[in-house]
Amino acid sequence: MSRILTGIQSTGVPHLGNILGAIMPAIKLSKEAGNDCLFFIADLHSLTTIKDADKIKHNSYAVAAAWLAFGFDIEKNIFYRQSDVPAVCELQWYLNCMTPFPMLANAHSFKDKSEKLSDVNAGLFTYPVLMSADILLYDAEIVPVGKDQEQHLEMTRVIGRSFNHQYGETFVIPEAKFHTETMHVQGTDGNKMSKSYDNFIDIFLPDKKLRKQIMGIVTDSTGVDEAKDTETCNVFGLYKILADSDQIEAMRAKYAATNSGFGYGHAKQEFFELIVAKFEKERARFNELMEDKDLLDTELKKGAAKAQAIASEVLGKVRSKMGFK
Repeated sequence: MSRILTGIQSTGVPHLGNILGAIMPAIKLSKEAGNDCLFFIADLHSLTTIKDADKIKHNSYAVAAAWLAFGFDIEKNIFYRQSDVPAVCELQWYLNCMTPFPMLANAHSFKDKSEKLSDVNAGLFTYPVLMSADILLYDAEIVPVGKDQEQHLEMTRVIGRSFNHQYGETFVIPEAKFHTETMHVQGTDGNKMSKSYDNFIDIFLPDKKLRKQIMGIVTDSTGVDEAKDTETCNVFGLYKILADSDQIEAMRAKYAATNSGFGYGHAKQEFFELIVAKFEKERARFNELMEDKDLLDTELKKGAAKAQAIASEVLGKVRSKMGFK
């Protein structure tokens, strides 16, 4: 049996990139026999960029609703809000005191913003340590990550091994699991889909707003009666991620045709219709859950109680090894 842990920040409603790159692969893992999964909403991490309490609360509910809408089994597994298990903050302090400054200064989460230090808060600087606490607190063996988190997971391994060397075997040292098939989901501008780039697609939007978002996908100036390049087209790049092989080949033929009257607007419309059809049940369930936040709170608290039971045992060992009662 493998214990798998993953989290997603509550910085907004999960977009298509989050769903394809994290949520769906993680849920697939959770359904494999022998896997013991802990999935959490990283609302504490979101404080590094969001200070609005109502927004953090709304985003947390949206993340929870998305995971449940896509079928995560919260009876078989553990699903919780990071902030509902405060032991993670205590462990972070202990690990902070084990983590060398140069390691954190070299973290890309800090270096990417280090040219303007007035925008860097202490939470952002120690972000990798909180991530380490998230993982080590639950004896996680496998952590599904994208390439952008590879460095931070390696820091977790270094911090865990350092603690074990200093105090004796305490933490399980996790391994990364990369989703190569969905590692890069491009945004509407061709760059990696990201809330920070404002190039994401929110599949949970009402139809009219979702269509408007899709119609904003950046394309070149090739005319409707000219052949179009599927290799460089942002619309086709997104379409082929979701479509089946027959749909992809049919779209490819339309791109190759000349004098067909098929333009990028038509391709975008087909992509919109594909999303609506493919995620019909998930979109409906998401909206139902967002209208019943009491249910979301109840389920998240149940999950937090299960997570706390594991965290208390691990944190107890840490305290004892470090000389605290």
